[in-house]
Amino acid sequence: MISYSELLESIYNEAINNRNYIEKLNFQTVENIKIISKKVENQKGVFTVLVTLSIYKILHKNQDIRLHQSQLKNGFSGRTIDTKYITPTLKKLNLPSMSESGWLTRSLEQPYPYTLEYEGKIGNKQIKKAFLELINDIEINKVDSKYILVELFKQIIELRKINKISIKPLENPERLTISKIVNLLDEQFKFNYKTFGGSKLPVLAFYSIYKILLNEVSRYKNTTLKELGSHRASDKSSKSAGDIEIFKDEKLFEVIEIKLNKPIDLNILMIAREKIIRHNPKRYYILSYFEIDKSDEKNIDKIISKVKSKHGCQIIVNGIMPTLKYYMRLIDDLVIFFNLYSEMISIDKELKTTHKQKWKDLTKELNSEL
Repeated sequence: MISYSELLESIYNEAINNRNYIEKLNFQTVENIKIISKKVENQKGVFTVLVTLSIYKILHKNQDIRLHQSQLKNGFSGRTIDTKYITPTLKKLNLPSMSESGWLTRSLEQPYPYTLEYEGKIGNKQIKKAFLELINDIEINKVDSKYILVELFKQIIELRKINKISIKPLENPERLTISKIVNLLDEQFKFNYKTFGGSKLPVLAFYSIYKILLNEVSRYKNTTLKELGSHRASDKSSKSAGDIEIFKDEKLFEVIEIKLNKPIDLNILMIAREKIIRHNPKRYYILSYFEIDKSDEKNIDKIISKVKSKHGCQIIVNGIMPTLKYYMRLIDDLVIFFNLYSEMISIDKELKTTHKQKWKDLTKELNSEL
């Protein structure tokens, strides 16, 4: 029998090859697929669970996939199948996925069948309705789940093509200066995008610059940069100590936590202290676009001193822009940073089109100045 992973890959390949099953689906089913696909980057749990149940139904036709937990009468463990086979394959195919399983999403792990009356509190009511109706289509209306998956994957592939914006290289890169690139980043970070997601931009900027620092600065000799995780996942669910993590000899060496829209206050320091106790890094950077909350400044200094004394970790609190400006002075070639950062923006799956378009526009303006 074909494995879960092999089946998922073969269905994805049908989508890549533009296999058309849309005529086999009714209007409402197609609309529900569109609803899920448009929100997929924000609803990875729903997407992963839908994929898992759809794949499971193909291989186990007699199983009621609405009974997604083994504790339910005649149920099965969807989470086990997801963790072992589906999520790893989604990651391999570069499709949206959770860190471990879609069933880690609290609204989806409730011990109730996924009927149209499911009691789990999926926040987006439109997504909840679409998800439950698609499950109902498969289980009650006997719609082939492969048709749903192929059309869902096709929608995601198409939306990603639309969302990918090509950023023009610099025309006179030799004229690029630290001042110009810092001003460019500042304009990008502070712009009002009227949507969420922009807080990932400085994370991508620092990640790009650390890729260079690890090769050029002696402090980072023999260190590795952990792959950047989802910016929407909580540190608890992602099991990370911060936005960016650097390891040395398989031990956490340095952490960078970035706050674009929040001043550094006592609460942020207390959270950082707990992470330091748990993960034991040598340095912990907390960087914000705003100044330190003056009312918390003395208590922040006390925590920094205590953490250094008791745990040996140096907490460094600073602004995003001054730190970027300092790091720019350390690297040999600004153009390498610019190209790395532009590429990360272009391919990032969590940024909206408006974030990418802004960088493209700023790059165009920069080219006119160089």
